[in-house]
Amino acid sequence: MDIVSTHQKQKMHPHKFVMWIAIGSIIMMFAGLTSAFIVKSNQTNWNPIDLPHEFWFSTAVILISSVTMQLAVRAFKQRAMTTYRRLLAFTLVLGLVFVTLQWFGFQNLWSQQITFSGGGAGQFLYIIFGLHALHVLGGVVALLVMFCKAFFGKTKLYSAVPVEVASIYWHFVDILWIYLLIFFLIIGG
Repeated sequence: MDIVSTHQKQKMHPHKFVMWIAIGSIIMMFAGLTSAFIVKSNQTNWNPIDLPHEFWFSTAVILISSVTMQLAVRAFKQRAMTTYRRLLAFTLVLGLVFVTLQWFGFQNLWSQQITFSGGGAGQFLYIIFGLHALHVLGGVVALLVMFCKAFFGKTKLYSAVPVEVASIYWHFVDILWIYLLIFFLIIGG
């Protein structure tokens, strides 16, 4: 009996497995897009762009949100539910601030006449950063669901799996953003 329970503890939870499969798929999508960017950037009519300052502020926000999310996971595992709720709410707010700053960054690009139809780096930036923003919005929705369950849920189930899955995804979109920002700084400029 001990061997079976030890073996079951070593297995990855199915929800975490599915999350890692989804992350692998997302990585492949962004790898393809950034590879296409590199190939297209060698064309003669290529127009490089400077990234708006709002993207730097949004980077700080998403890094802080990753820290608050990790602290929320720790608080949940310690059953410090008041702290968990506060940190989860703060992470949710930071996620919304990130998306808002991204919107202002895109408005800055529009004011510089960098549009999707303008070709060059701007076209790829809208696609790549836009897809990232959609993934962050998906994370914000997941955080919102967790927030509602934490504050209004009646179930007292202390399974950390949903919190860990959301945390894995949130850290992933953070790391993905850092990669994309560095990519556009080095290759796109």
